[in-house]
Amino acid sequence: HIAAGSGCPAAIADSQPVDMPNPVATFDTTMGEIKCEIYLDKMPITASNFIDLANTGFYNGLHFHRVIPDFMDQFGCPHSKDPKSSRAGTGGPPDGTYKNLVTGATEKRSGGGNIKDEFAAKISNEPGTLSMANTGSPHSGGSPFFIKNL
Repeated sequence: HIAAGSGCPAAIADSQPVDMPNPVATFDTTMGEIKCEIYLDKMPITASNFIDLANTGFYNGLHFHRVIPDFMDQFGCPHSKDPKSSRAGTGGPPDGTYKNLVTGATEKRSGGGNIKDEFAAKISNEPGTLSMANTGSPHSGGSPFFIKNL
């Protein structure tokens, strides 16, 4: 069982020019610190959404609600603040807007906090990658992400 600490994630820039290095998210957990590069340069909509949620404290205090050994660890559901909640893994962020940190455009979260799908880059889910989770339906990602292991 891994719980995200109050500083999770931290060290994410409010804005990031395209020609600068990608931001790095730092997750403070009960099992130690995890650092992940956020591919703002390759996935600007998804990355900007993640950065906005992190900077507004959305992820603070959330638990990894789905841990599958030798596969992945998932977090980002607001219901996971209570690790025993039967709703953990079913929620997302509130509807609203956020700034695309690459284009400056205003992006929307709607239909339960979901963002539009982004197919800007072909990035594999190698072990150690951070990826947006979704239901399998179009435009169903919002706040849950997973870290691929083995």
